[in-house]
Amino acid sequence: MAAVVVVRARRCSPSIKTLLHTYRNGHKSRHVLGARFCSIYTTDPIDPKEATFEKIMIANRGEIACRVIKTAKKMGIKTVSIHSDVDSNAPHVKLADEAICVGTAQARDSYLRMDRILEAIKLTGAQAVHPGYGFLSENAEFVQKLEDLGVSFIGPNANAITGMGDKLESKRLAMEAGVNTIPGFDGIVKDAEDCVRISRDVGYPVMIKASAGGGGKGMRIAWNDEEAREGFKLSSQEAASSFGDDRILVEKFVDNPRHIEIQVLGDKHGNAIYLNERECSIQRRNQKVIEEAPSVFLDEGTRKAMGKQAVALAKRIGYSSAGTVEFLVDSQRNFYFLEMNTRLQVEHPITECITGVDLVHQMIRVAKGHPLRIQQSDITIRGWAIESRVYAEDPFKNFGLPSIGRLSKYQEPLHLPKVRCDSGVEEGSNISIYYDPMICKLVCYGSSREEAIENSIKALDAYVIRGVTHNIPLLRDILTEARFVSGDISTNYLPEVYPDGFKGKQLTSQEQINLTAMLASVHLKNTLRSRNFVNQSRVKGSSKLPTVCNLIIKYGDKEVPCSVKVDDGNFKVTVNGATVTVNDQFDLASPLIEANINGTWETVQLIKLGPAGEIRIRYRGTAFQCQVVSQEVHRYFSLIPEKPKVDQSKQVLSPMPGLVKSIACGPGDMVAEGQEVCVIEAMKMQNSLSAATSGKVVAVHVKEGDTVEEEQILVELE
Repeated sequence: MAAVVVVRARRCSPSIKTLLHTYRNGHKSRHVLGARFCSIYTTDPIDPKEATFEKIMIANRGEIACRVIKTAKKMGIKTVSIHSDVDSNAPHVKLADEAICVGTAQARDSYLRMDRILEAIKLTGAQAVHPGYGFLSENAEFVQKLEDLGVSFIGPNANAITGMGDKLESKRLAMEAGVNTIPGFDGIVKDAEDCVRISRDVGYPVMIKASAGGGGKGMRIAWNDEEAREGFKLSSQEAASSFGDDRILVEKFVDNPRHIEIQVLGDKHGNAIYLNERECSIQRRNQKVIEEAPSVFLDEGTRKAMGKQAVALAKRIGYSSAGTVEFLVDSQRNFYFLEMNTRLQVEHPITECITGVDLVHQMIRVAKGHPLRIQQSDITIRGWAIESRVYAEDPFKNFGLPSIGRLSKYQEPLHLPKVRCDSGVEEGSNISIYYDPMICKLVCYGSSREEAIENSIKALDAYVIRGVTHNIPLLRDILTEARFVSGDISTNYLPEVYPDGFKGKQLTSQEQINLTAMLASVHLKNTLRSRNFVNQSRVKGSSKLPTVCNLIIKYGDKEVPCSVKVDDGNFKVTVNGATVTVNDQFDLASPLIEANINGTWETVQLIKLGPAGEIRIRYRGTAFQCQVVSQEVHRYFSLIPEKPKVDQSKQVLSPMPGLVKSIACGPGDMVAEGQEVCVIEAMKMQNSLSAATSGKVVAVHVKEGDTVEEEQILVELE
């Protein structure tokens, strides 16, 4: 390390790779961010007299860094954050007592730079490191370097990480511990053709996945030889990019399974317990979307059997921290070991809600050397909790392709009861291509599953996010869908319920009428507000209002006529022969409208009021782009010729912002319909793009390594 300069935090210079910036003492968060800590941690409260660390470093970013910092503060522990240059003003930086810049935006140049992080530990005098999840959380080399430095790792020992980090070794250890395992090939796949041969031997369908993988990256399902070849190529590329290890293995894919995991907790004195299960079956691309605890599917006997096997595995490897043993469970409640995550899991808050155990508190206690004070008999199930992962992504594109941008408006629904938001963003934060696009883990709980679902729906309706596309429409739709409500789910849920992809909320006839009534009321209220202030002082106008306004509301190509009038403090809207009453007590200046529609309170979001009657409104999770005009104005609009549509079938566009990993064609090449032309990486996921039609390539507008925007033209055909 050439030099360490102590200054106020600012952007690191990419050209000075060894420079660390730190700021300390008195750097406080301007306001409370992220999780709202309700009084749920009652099973083993923090003992202020118990010995603990004086200062810890959080080697991570975003919501998990904020989450760890908050428990550390409750324990009286000082905290140090690390950050990249683009994260200099991030909430986790503001929340910590000290913060150090360890490099530039790319994770490999900052959050994965062990040398800089170790130097930062020396500089700040941190006695322990909490890794969060991802990045270095399951890196045995990092754990060993900390041990050599005399610094505690708030997590398991290096042997446990190594044993469970390799899927082949973890399967062997699981079998030794008496854990049920999935049949498959116990070896490394050499190449694509070897993958095909092994897949045939195991029997399709198979799961092709990275040996050192996790978090859904480096995983593909193959149902035939062609998909096995393609899966091997993409999975090995993702594995190399995400984990620096491109080894691939193959195992039998359990068709139509549930993904249920068991939370375990162990100490350095040989004690281990399980903290019940989490149902994580709602997934897209092997990444979880909605989780709940407990599972509606497990009976007490199966729960106990899974818990005992998870604890047996933890004891077999000498596990001492919080960890998760993941299982696939078939329709007969047979369960099979999938993997063990030797870290804090993303969905840990729902376990905390139903057990009253602060898992971060327990991890810090165990790392300090304290034995567990909790016994298995202390762990019960108290109510129900649901976590909705709110991402900056477009759910209308393959259930969620990443979106980037700045949060121009951000308002968490923390005014509602039994709601917890674990987030690492604030209004003004930037969602970039460099990191995971998660905005928040929205956790809602209740005394029953029905109450937890109801609270989740209310919270999603009241969650205001502007500046990026987000997946709230999909999350809310799932929570109201009949199969989910009944508990009939599996890892195939999304493609089965939405076989043609997610198309947004499909309104019933009554919901369509209510939305029309709301739009007409907003339009008239806005018209009256403008009328009061045009060419007169800001005094409420005294001129008489029109008796009835006749409107046309356009939903895309669909036109709905209606009439609206003001009647005794209410809007009375007539549409399709029905009259709907909307209370006139909402405020157009607020992003949230609490409207009473025919006696029922609903939360809608007013996103945009345009000058030509455009209204963008979020209703029941989905944003509807509409136009509301008088019948006279509509007659003039009908005279305007339509703009001709551009044929884009000869263009390959980027469906998301990302990085060009490879290009499979060049000018003059002939490509067939469905043939891969390039691969785009976004948030470390590989996305193969293919030609929509056959033809000759006339231009390739990008090269490997280029950063591209959404809808950017990549390849053009003749």
